[in-house]
Amino acid sequence: MTTEDQQAHGTEPPAHPAAIRGTARGTAPAPLSILDLATVGVGYTPAEALAATTALARNAEQWGYHRFWVAEHHGMPGVASSTPAVLLAHLGANTTILRLGSGGVMLPNHAPLAIAEQFGLLEALHPGRIDLGLGRAPGTDPATARALRRGLTEGADDFPQQLAELTHFLDGDFPAGHPYARLTAVPKGDGRPPVWLLGSSGFSAQLAGRLGLPFAFAHHFSSVNTLPALDLYRDSFRPSAVLDEPYALIGVSAVAADDVDAARRLARSAALGMLRLRRGNPGPIPTPEEAESYPYSPAEADFIDNWLANVVLGAPGEVADGLESLRKRTGVDELMVTSHIHGHEARLRSYGLIAKAYGLTADA
Repeated sequence: MTTEDQQAHGTEPPAHPAAIRGTARGTAPAPLSILDLATVGVGYTPAEALAATTALARNAEQWGYHRFWVAEHHGMPGVASSTPAVLLAHLGANTTILRLGSGGVMLPNHAPLAIAEQFGLLEALHPGRIDLGLGRAPGTDPATARALRRGLTEGADDFPQQLAELTHFLDGDFPAGHPYARLTAVPKGDGRPPVWLLGSSGFSAQLAGRLGLPFAFAHHFSSVNTLPALDLYRDSFRPSAVLDEPYALIGVSAVAADDVDAARRLARSAALGMLRLRRGNPGPIPTPEEAESYPYSPAEADFIDNWLANVVLGAPGEVADGLESLRKRTGVDELMVTSHIHGHEARLRSYGLIAKAYGLTADA
């Protein structure tokens, strides 16, 4: 029986299975979580962005958000979270009960043993609070990906094999005779972080289902594939020692402000930042004023409109209603909101307004 078959048929040791399933806080209809990119806007330094992320994590814990994930990106001046494990260790030291995780670590950029050691250390520092979310994309441009993977012989096409190797390192259960059977990922405690698969297409959805793992879909930048991927995940799902039934969340761009016009104005800064990234010219997130005055071509204006159409934005009640409508339409178990907008105060306020409107807490 292969490693993947063993995982799919439930012989893999449990990994905090109760922690995978989120718990709704307050009167919220479902668990709500945050994906943060340590956003660096024009006029801010990376140090200020990381301080803002730390403040956001503290507030998210008080407001009742379930998870707080950070993502691996490289070569993007508007994103300071290039090394999730380092940032997660810091966030863990500044929070007490909030679940923390990677949304995600791009496994082909790393040796599986290195990730097993990093997240084993995180689990030892913050037991029962760490999620290991894995992606197969590089999280950057091709040249940077080559620099990151220098000396590594495997790529995205080898993701299932890399995942199997990582799981063996996490569990310490390579079969006898395997070249790595005598190796141990240190530190290794009694538990280990639950593994999530992340994706924006059907590949990871099907693999997560076949292995009985939780699945997170990037609805915020691949909404056209959301329902097909979730259907594929559920249709492919095989019960495992980790999950007896599917568990899925989706990432959702969301911005709350005093009214829809104010929210749209904030969201346009993120849209212009994405336009520049897609054009191969990434930079810090522009200000709302720059986004308003930018001379958009017809094609660029269409891109901005299409991007904004996928953002749940408006006054707090409108955002809460939009999130709940999306949750019901997709049937997901959890929502993970992300707001890659300019201005730390605006971003913090948006998350607070969403928490209160969605019913997480009365104190946001």
